[in-house]
Amino acid sequence: QVQLVEAGGGLLQAGGPLRLSCVASGRTFSNYSMGWFRQAPGKEREFVARINGSGGTTAYGDSVKGRFTISRDTAKNPIYLQMNSLKPEDTAVYYCAAASSWTRRYDYWGQGTQVTVSS
Repeated sequence: QVQLVEAGGGLLQAGGPLRLSCVASGRTFSNYSMGWFRQAPGKEREFVARINGSGGTTAYGDSVKGRFTISRDTAKNPIYLQMNSLKPEDTAVYYCAAASSWTRRYDYWGQGTQVTVSS
């Protein structure tokens, strides 16, 4: 059974850092592109960041560029999202997702982890 499990969410003050992790299991994800998305209450799901299978290519949503960094370790699992200079508008449930390639849709999703940034 394929599972993506996010961890690291929490409550913190604006300006602080937080690192999320995503562990994938149930199949080999070493060549999968992995992404992070978020959804705030009453808003549509928003793309945050993604990384390709080799870890050599990344992309970011405009609202997080320069503040967030996506990475994957040498064993390709887990996936990390380092979030710096957090703002109250970053408050959302953050989801990890996996796609079989950079251009394919995301096939697998985690349950999400809550990030709350207070002002």
